[in-house]
Order: sequence, then structure tokens, then C-alpha cells
Amino acid sequence: MSTVPTPTCGKAAGRPKASDVEARMHDLIETAGCLFLKNGYTKVSLESIAREAHVAVRTIYVKFGGKAGLLKAVLTSRRDRFFTPHDLEADTRPFKEIVDDFARHFFDLLYSPEAIAMHRVVIAEAPTNPELAQTFNDAGPRLTREMLERFFARADIRAQLRPDLPFDQLPTHLLTCIGGDVTRRFLFPPVQQPREEALRQLDARMSLFYRAVLADAS
Repeated sequence: MSTVPTPTCGKAAGRPKASDVEARMHDLIETAGCLFLKNGYTKVSLESIAREAHVAVRTIYVKFGGKAGLLKAVLTSRRDRFFTPHDLEADTRPFKEIVDDFARHFFDLLYSPEAIAMHRVVIAEAPTNPELAQTFNDAGPRLTREMLERFFARADIRAQLRPDLPFDQLPTHLLTCIGGDVTRRFLFPPVQQPREEALRQLDARMSLFYRAVLADAS
């Protein structure tokens, strides 16, 4: 299974000079992500992020609007690192090819150590920090569900699916099939399972998905 090393807090070695605005924002986002994972969202202050990233607190407010906006940028950065599928609304490939491609990208995202750690932070702090829960949902799960809703609403896609399906539940059903055992993923340390075996299990779950939703599942 693919893994991604946890980034080191602070400025990364070999990055462009601080005068490069784009590089500074990249460093800021990476530093914030590292601190959120290390200390939790609630306990990390903008002052500590600014100090570690060598920027002014005002810069964070100007660029991101505050702590929630910075978290959204962190989540978007992590998502884009793994999850860059074709535009599902315009993709003309065969149904299974489109969905399998999406499944592989999303599986790698879900099972990355950073994603698992961030989910644990959100689950632990969401009851006392509604802003964190809302920001996380808006920057990730909601976008994914809406993208899949638009995909399954395509006339050419609907024509391939069983007409009696509860179409509003299809995005959640697909994501559940991709994610596998959620309890094990969050409760136990990531198992360094050979990628070949992990993908074999993913393919088995996807086979069940296709058999359940396709009009012609032969």
C-alpha cells in the first residue's frame, strides 16, 4: 500500500528563496499541516504557525482569512496530491474504466498516513469545535459527494444502471466500497500491506459494487 512520509515542520530544505511568494505559501501550508497533525487543530495557534513558517500572522489572514481558511488550503493540497481524476462530468471512457480510475486515486488518498491522521484529529475534536468539522467536510467529503452525484446524474451513465436504485445513495455506497473497513482504518496503526494485495481487495469490493448497480452486470 502506498505511503507518504509525514512532512517536517518548518521550511523545507531546497525550497526557493522566501522572496518567492508562491514558495512561501507552499511552505506555510506544509508547516500548518504538519502542526495540525502533530498537535491537533484546536491547540495550534496562528502565532505558532506563523513563527514556524517565518511569516507574519497578518499574512495568514490576508491570504486565507484565518485558521479555518488555512486548514482548507491544507486539505486541498493533500487532496490534490493524490486525487487528480479526470473530469467525471465530461469523461467519455467506459463506465467501469472511469469508476476504477476514481477508486484507485481515492483509495490511495484514504489510506495515506496523513489522511488517516487528519481524520483522527477531526473525529476527536469535532464535538467541541464545529468550525473544524464544517471546514473539513466542505473541503473534502462534500466536494467528493457532489462530484459523484453529478456523475451518476449523467443520462448516459443512468442508462447503464439499474432503474430501481436509490440514486441519492450511490455516492455514499461507492465511497464505502472503496474505503473498506473504516473501523480498522481508524482504530489500528496502518498495516504495511503489500500494494498488490490491497488492490486485490479493492477490486473485489468494486466487483460487488458493479454487480449491485449495473443493469447488465454480466
